[in-house]
Order: sequence, then structure tokens, then C-alpha cells
Amino acid sequence: MPQSKLILDYVFDHARNLGDHVCMTQPIGGGQVVEYSWAQILDQALRIAAHLQSLNFEPGARIAILSKNCAHFMIAELAIWLSNGTTVAIFPTETADTVRFVLEHSGASLLFVGKLDTWPEQQSAVRPELPCISFPLAPKTAYPRWDDIIARTAPSLNPAKRLGSDLAMIIYTSGSTGQPKGVMHCFDAVTQASEGIAKCVRDGVGPGTPLRMLSYLPLAHVVERAWVECAGFIHGDIKLYFAESLESFLTDLKRARPTVFVSVPRLWLKFQQGVLKKMPARKLALLLSLPIIGKIVGRKVLAGLGLDHVRMAGSGSAPIATPLIQWYRKLGLNLLEGYGMSEDFAYSNSSAAGKSAPDYVGTALPGVLVRISDDGEILIKSPGKFVGYYQQDDLYAESFDSDGYFCTGDLGELRTDGLLKITGRKKDLFKTGKGKYVAPAPIENHLNTCPVIEASIVSGVGQQAPYALVVIAEDLRPSLSDPKVREEITETLKQLLIDVNESLADYQQLYKIVVANEPFTIANGCLTPTLKIKRNRIEALVAPKVDGWYREADAVIWAT
Repeated sequence: MPQSKLILDYVFDHARNLGDHVCMTQPIGGGQVVEYSWAQILDQALRIAAHLQSLNFEPGARIAILSKNCAHFMIAELAIWLSNGTTVAIFPTETADTVRFVLEHSGASLLFVGKLDTWPEQQSAVRPELPCISFPLAPKTAYPRWDDIIARTAPSLNPAKRLGSDLAMIIYTSGSTGQPKGVMHCFDAVTQASEGIAKCVRDGVGPGTPLRMLSYLPLAHVVERAWVECAGFIHGDIKLYFAESLESFLTDLKRARPTVFVSVPRLWLKFQQGVLKKMPARKLALLLSLPIIGKIVGRKVLAGLGLDHVRMAGSGSAPIATPLIQWYRKLGLNLLEGYGMSEDFAYSNSSAAGKSAPDYVGTALPGVLVRISDDGEILIKSPGKFVGYYQQDDLYAESFDSDGYFCTGDLGELRTDGLLKITGRKKDLFKTGKGKYVAPAPIENHLNTCPVIEASIVSGVGQQAPYALVVIAEDLRPSLSDPKVREEITETLKQLLIDVNESLADYQQLYKIVVANEPFTIANGCLTPTLKIKRNRIEALVAPKVDGWYREADAVIWAT
């Protein structure tokens, strides 16, 4: 059913009714910040929209944003919508090749250039004739500047009247399994999903609790776009803060004092490793086990992380290990797991008080239908349903079953109480030489609970048994040249191999653990911009070495 009130209508209402409410706080360096009220945000959006309208782009023109998270990203998105355009966001860490692909594939008419760390390399992907506008925090360029346009341009007196069926955005996937796909969302779906998310968040923090969030996961990714930006446009009474840099992250977090904090498993793990670097795990576990002292210690640890005000903590984008969730809960942080994807605007399943369990991603959100196919695939119907893959109509048609459910590609189990468990990806399943299929995700989750491991993948296509390739934790890597440290890590991994295999069926048991000779990073192509592992890329890189690993007698091998 078409929405009577769309997301832009909410923003106009906030500017009219909450005009002076400061809803965005942007750090600009040197400990200084700039604050933006709803009235200021709409004023700037209408001025940029007027400028875009003056360029006479076609209706629905694709206008791209290449920037780290900042207030101007969100204001630019509003301006694009108000000018009758469609937003195309590009991950700020993408290589020049991917930037070029997205700009060309989407047929972008203009590019907003914002906060970036690798702009000199990325700039080569921007064709000289493409109009560009630079945000205030952008690297120095010759492009027209945002503030100059704002100063000389009056607010649009004729902003576009968007229909629910109009295309709002194209979200390009992070490309974990190949070339990014352009997932198209109309205003109806964006609005309905964002309304549902806003209600979920409000219910999660409880009535009367101020809504404060730190925006730091890439806004080009659907989770941050939906749960932070677009849900923020619905809330009105929210305060959004932005991170200045990786180095200032803790300071930014403490400035925001978020009551809602959404992250990805890799970062939740890094936070834990940072704590355990300062306090041994056994000592912390002992202190937390004491009834009164445990609560005091837990609050102190959370305060050190800047998370002591959090009332709703979520993890998404990839599976998170149950022991990691339990560790945070012992600290007093009720970390919950959720589930969603680009194709449903991250509106599918969420855990909540009384609706969670270890290894489960919660129940279906209001309006969502979930079922499991005969072959174990998770099928979804969501109000946030996308309207197609840009320039790939055939792929869209293949993505739904005969009843109109989206085929997620994820394998799962559904309990009678509605709780959903994800057991792996269909494409990640591999067959060993014994003819048995192995799902790597549960084994990887077990491996990743080991303090010496930062990341892992389990593979072994056609081999006698699976193997694990692991990355040593960041804090230990500087010491790996010390033979004693290597020996200690080797012994830890040998015991881990025994412990993991005890919990697995015979055909799943790991033959050995291989220590990677370099970490998985975005720069070397082994991680997506959202820190998901690019399994195919890693397997291709190590393929020439795998047979040699199986010939070695040692249970733990250090790759060269």
C-alpha cells in the first residue's frame, strides 16, 4: 500500500515543529564541532537542491556521493531527493576501479566529494567532464565548494514532489562475492522500513530515554543508511554525532555518549581485544563473577569504551560469535543480534528483550514474513523490499520464489517461537574430497573466540578435510619475530584445534590451522568496506599453496 507520508515529509515536519533542535554534531578538527538544527539542515538542503535543479538533469538523475560519514552526506541526500534525483553512495575506501565502475554503471550525472583518506588515487576514476561539488571537509580540489554554493543560492521554491514509487536510492553492495550490484529502493519502501526501524529503536531504549547515536559505519552500506540516517529522519528528536577519524574515535564516542550503538562483529571483537590487552581475561572474568564488584567493574569497562549510556546495542552485517555476545552481557551491555540485507533495506529480523537466544538473530520485525525453503534457505517478505537491480532485470526476476519471497542465499533454521538462526551462506558451502558439504561460518565463529585470532576462514574444497586460515590478533603481530611468542601462539592454536574438533562431526573436523602471512584488509582486497571477508579472493590467493600445506606434518603452519 502506498505511503501517505514519505520520509521527506517527516523532515519538513521536523524543520517546522523542531526547527531549533540540534540533530547533528559534526567534528571539524582541533576538538571543535559544528552543530546543525533541523531548520538549518533543510535550509542547506533546499539551497543545494536549487543548484542541482539549475543544472537541468533528467528526472531521477543518479547523483553520487563519495565520502566518509559526515553531516553533509545526509544533507546532500536530502538535496538530491528534493531536486528530483536518485542517490548513489560509494564506499569511501573503494579502489579507483570500483569508484569508476559505480560512476559508469549508474550513469552518474554529478559527484559530491567529501571526507576521504585516499582521494589522490580515487580521483583518477572521475572523468574530467563529470560535474563535482566538494564538501567542507573534502580534500583540496578545484571543484565548486559546498559553502560557496550555499552562500550564493537561495533555497528552492519549487522542490520536487516525490511519489512513493519514485526511485530514492541505488545501494551498491559491498562486493563480497564479486562485482557490486545496484540495489534500487523507492520512497515507499525506504519510508516504511525506516518507520519500522524507528519504532524498534524507540522500543529498545525505552520511553523517555534521549536518542543519541554515533554515525561511523559507512553510510554507503544499508545498515548505517537505514538504522542511523533514514530512521533519524523519522525520529526527529534524535541527536546524530559523527566520528572525525580512527585516531579520535574514542573521543568522538565519549562526546556522543550514545544510547543506541550499532556495530559489526569485527569491531565488537576489536573492542574486546582492546579491553583484554589492558586486563587479562581470567582476572576480568573473576571480577565480573563477584555480585557487587562485578557490576562496578562492568560499568567502568563500558565507560572506558564510551558505551556506558547505551540502552540498545546491536550487531549486524555478519555472524557474531555467541561467546562474544555473552562477554558483553556480563559487562552489563545487552548486545543483541539482528539480520537484514540491502534488498530489504536492512528490515527483516531483530532481537529484543525477551526475544533473543544464543546464535539467533531475533524475530521478524512488524510486517515481515520469514520462512525456510525445502533446502534450508531463508526466504523473506519485507516492507523494505527493493524494486530491482539497476540494469540487471533478469537477476531481479531470479531472486524470488513463486510466492514472491526473496531468496536470501542464507541458510537458516526457524524456531516455533519465531526466532531465526543463520547457519551459513549457500554459496559458502563447500564439498570435501569425502563428498560431504561443510558450512564454514559456525566453525569460523568458534575459532574467532580465541584471543590470539583476529579473523579466520575455513576452506578445503576437494581436500581430505577442511583447513582454517587465521590472522593473528593485531596487538600480537608486532611481536611475531620473537621465536618465544611464535611458540606460545603455536601451542595455543594446537589446543584450539583440538577443542574445535571435539565439537564437530567427523567430516567437519579441521585438518590443520594455517597462520596467514599478512592480515586481511580492505587495501589488499581481502575485506569489503564493511569488513566482511572476501572468501573467493582469499581462496584464490592461497590456492597455489594449499596442497603443500596438506603435505606438511605439523598441525599448525605459519604461511610464508
